[in-house]
Amino acid sequence: MRTPVTRRVCVLATLFVIMWLPAGSARAQAGAGRAAAPPAPAAQPEPARDSLGRDTPRKTVLGFINAARRGNNEILPLYLDTDLQGQAAVDLAHKLYVVLDSRLPARLNELSDRPEGSSDNPLKPAANVVGTITMSGSSFDVVVERITRGDSAPLWLFSRSTLASIPDAFDEIDLVAVDRFVPQILGKPRIAGVRLFEWLVLLLVLPVGYRLLGTLDWVFRPLMRVWRRRTGFSSRQPASHVPGLIRLVILAAVIRWILGRLDLPLVERQFWSTIGTLLLIAAFGWGLMLLNGYGESYLKRSVASGGGETASLIRLLRRAADVLVITACVLATVRYFGFDPTAALAGLGIGGIAVALAAQKTLENVIAGLSLIFDKAVRVGDVLKFGEIVGTVDFIGLRSTRIRTLDRTILTVPNGQIASVGIEILSVRDKFWFHHFLGLQYGTSAEQMRSVMDGVQRLLVSHTSADAGTVRVRFLRLGTSSLDIEIFAYIFARDFAAFLDVQQELLLRIMEIVDASGTAIAFPSQTLHIAEGRLSDSHIEGRPAGLASPV
Repeated sequence: MRTPVTRRVCVLATLFVIMWLPAGSARAQAGAGRAAAPPAPAAQPEPARDSLGRDTPRKTVLGFINAARRGNNEILPLYLDTDLQGQAAVDLAHKLYVVLDSRLPARLNELSDRPEGSSDNPLKPAANVVGTITMSGSSFDVVVERITRGDSAPLWLFSRSTLASIPDAFDEIDLVAVDRFVPQILGKPRIAGVRLFEWLVLLLVLPVGYRLLGTLDWVFRPLMRVWRRRTGFSSRQPASHVPGLIRLVILAAVIRWILGRLDLPLVERQFWSTIGTLLLIAAFGWGLMLLNGYGESYLKRSVASGGGETASLIRLLRRAADVLVITACVLATVRYFGFDPTAALAGLGIGGIAVALAAQKTLENVIAGLSLIFDKAVRVGDVLKFGEIVGTVDFIGLRSTRIRTLDRTILTVPNGQIASVGIEILSVRDKFWFHHFLGLQYGTSAEQMRSVMDGVQRLLVSHTSADAGTVRVRFLRLGTSSLDIEIFAYIFARDFAAFLDVQQELLLRIMEIVDASGTAIAFPSQTLHIAEGRLSDSHIEGRPAGLASPV
């Protein structure tokens, strides 16, 4: 049995424990805080992606159309910004699908596929226009809006203003379409949402129509003949041939016209709109390549005397232009399907820099070849001296130049070497240097020397192939074995072979002049003069017998 004192002690102990525990816990937490840094705040988790794909305007529209085609009535209202519930929401979604499927322009590729949508209208960044539907006497925009509900990620839904116009638009649509004219065996099966009948039209009827358009030559014959006569553009095709690009444009125009007359579903209208656009892109590229060919022919006619190197340069420019045209058409096609080619172009630029660094020597030779062709420093047929090699230029390419040597071999030299060293072009000489030394024998008198020099002077001045203003005949020096006369003149000749003929004639005439003057051409010789008598033995002591000293 507890006494009152004992009870008081127990109560005080209990109160002490109750008061001490919070304080001790606080001290422990404070000590732990001093020992370790407070934990970093946890990162906010990213909102989960929408399971229905309503993250972007394009995914919302395509997801709604696919769900309606599959008959998923449970999820159709989830694409609408509406307060309707149950069957009323489903009916509104079906009416929206019918209106979109029948009247929405086939421009789904232009819809933004970014979570933030397009920035076409900066005043309404949270609203994107899908397309404009035109009815009898009125029209309205189909708009999807970015809506945030609670803590969930923003979703793109069909706006309330669009849904308000759907019932009236639905009442004006005639549901009777081209289906009644298509056999069920061809209209029922679908490939990628497009009926089998339309695939057959694409694979069979379209090529046949392309061929049949060639029979319209009587329409285009006068135009083609006038155009070819004025431009001088030659083609392997006859003048009555209808160019393929015109046929493609006609087919694209027919497709556009049929789409405006037939009531086709949106997917099929999108399909044929894509086919028509691709035909126009192909026709545009084809036309530009034909213009490149015309430009090549025109440049070849304009620089017909430029030689083979100019033709190769023009051909290179034409191929480069064709590559640019094809690249532009590919980029336009990629852009039409909604892909941004900017990243690919940036990657190509970086790759091009890497290739340029790796092929530095090749690019050096190519640039040197272009400079040779543009500057016309060397031409095909030129006779040049390259170092110790003399030959004729046989071909000038973009990377190398071929030279046929005097031994009739082919020497291939990179253009970078030709552009970096000195080249002596022998075939471009306007005159040939006639430069010789005439050595007369010692014993020639001054009168004979003057006679020879005057005769050579008159010969060169009167010769039709010699440049009279450059003729110089001078008594130059007293040589070791001859009296030397310098003969200097420039000879006009069409080539080196003709110069050799003229030089041969002049040298023979000079020999005749020397003979007529009574002297002769000297040849290397030495004369030893020995004095008469013999010297004393003291003078020739130590010398071999019979050897005398010269005077």
